[in-house]
Amino acid sequence: MNKAEIFYKDIGDCLSREEKLRLVKEAKSALNPEFLAGMGRIEPNEHGDWVNMRSSGFGGLIPVAPEKKFDLKTQSFFVVNAIGVATNRDIWVYNFSENSLKNNMKTMVDFYNEQRKTIESKREKDHNVNIDDYIDTDYQKINWTVNLKKDIENNVAHKFDENVIKTGLYRPFTRMNLFFDTNFIERPGIWSKLSPTEDNDNLFICLTGIGVNKEFSAIITNVLPDLQLIANGQCFPLYHYDKKPIIPTNLFEDVSADYVRRDAVSDFILSQSQSRYGPMVTKEDIFYYVYGLLHSPDYRTVFAGDLKKMLPRLPLLEKPADFWAFSKAGRELADLHLNYEDVPAPDDVLINGKPASKASFSAGALRVQKMKFPEKGKKDTIVYNPYITVSNIPPAAYDYVVNGKSAIEWVMERYAVTTHKDSGITNDPNDWAEEHENPRYILDLLLSVIGVSVKTVALVAGLPGLAL
Repeated sequence: MNKAEIFYKDIGDCLSREEKLRLVKEAKSALNPEFLAGMGRIEPNEHGDWVNMRSSGFGGLIPVAPEKKFDLKTQSFFVVNAIGVATNRDIWVYNFSENSLKNNMKTMVDFYNEQRKTIESKREKDHNVNIDDYIDTDYQKINWTVNLKKDIENNVAHKFDENVIKTGLYRPFTRMNLFFDTNFIERPGIWSKLSPTEDNDNLFICLTGIGVNKEFSAIITNVLPDLQLIANGQCFPLYHYDKKPIIPTNLFEDVSADYVRRDAVSDFILSQSQSRYGPMVTKEDIFYYVYGLLHSPDYRTVFAGDLKKMLPRLPLLEKPADFWAFSKAGRELADLHLNYEDVPAPDDVLINGKPASKASFSAGALRVQKMKFPEKGKKDTIVYNPYITVSNIPPAAYDYVVNGKSAIEWVMERYAVTTHKDSGITNDPNDWAEEHENPRYILDLLLSVIGVSVKTVALVAGLPGLAL
């Protein structure tokens, strides 16, 4: 009996679910000659890949991630990496409004402790109490997760602490308040070593994780990144921190913890880089080289299959001029993506048909409900609200895609008023503008991200070509 043969037709990665189903429906049969056109026989490679096959040259490059975290002898670019913050209760611990976030979490913490007391009173009568029989699972009061159930099982009390609120980057170009109490962050990971306090500066290059359908991308941030900032994101820091041991001079002295900053770029890669490009190379130069190289269209195209299945491996380029070109471009890209709120819109972008710089509105006219395009496919114009329309947006601005969507469309999607069906929690981006005393924040953000997008596309287009 002959072995089965498998045939495959690539219809592209950019189609929506509906568009893919429409193609199948229109074909009616897999034997339709038009559908068969371009279909080819496929076989797996030595890695078991049927499609998106890995490149034979990828394995010879230097891994960005170490095999073991904090291994100072690692032969990788970084000594440590971490997944983004995984809360498992985003609706509760993230909010544009700091006041709403405090109220939401105080309500949850108080309710948790009430439930804990209820369980303990039941246990006084029956030591074999099954907590699932007695806890209230009303999502408008609490969001139970595995670890929180373990806490109530062990009679662990929790306290509400408003001082744990930090700024997080929830999605590309979307800052929100994050209630970073590790008791309510399901997978806090090692972020206490990467960003122990708001005073401990750090930068994080966040990359697409393994096994996701979205095309590879990278973004840098200086605040806590969410796990889905980049799909299943893996984050590589510039630094990591260790607590400095402090011995008090007397038993009654109040001693605050201090931290020692350490480089997260490896000594190995510094030595390799200095031997190739000269002793003036620093770990910071290498950090930005990584960010620049990860934006290379040549790199992303050649290793597209590898990047769907593995974390990046990178070359140290042969020519010193190319290393410095990527490092310089990486710095410029990082400056754009970190300071995105300060980038002006392109001069040709208009608000209500007039130059953006001359637009002036009352605070009430600046509130947003949900931005939209005036019609499908007409992306040169964005209807901000009933009073404001942004137009003459250059088409190239939409070529800056991060985490599967243009940066502009991330702003349009995330800066909308939403109310979560199950919890009843409202998340209103206008609250961020109000609490930061900047009524124009959201409109200016949209204009800035248009500018960031245009500049990013130009910088990427100017990167050196790679012979890979």
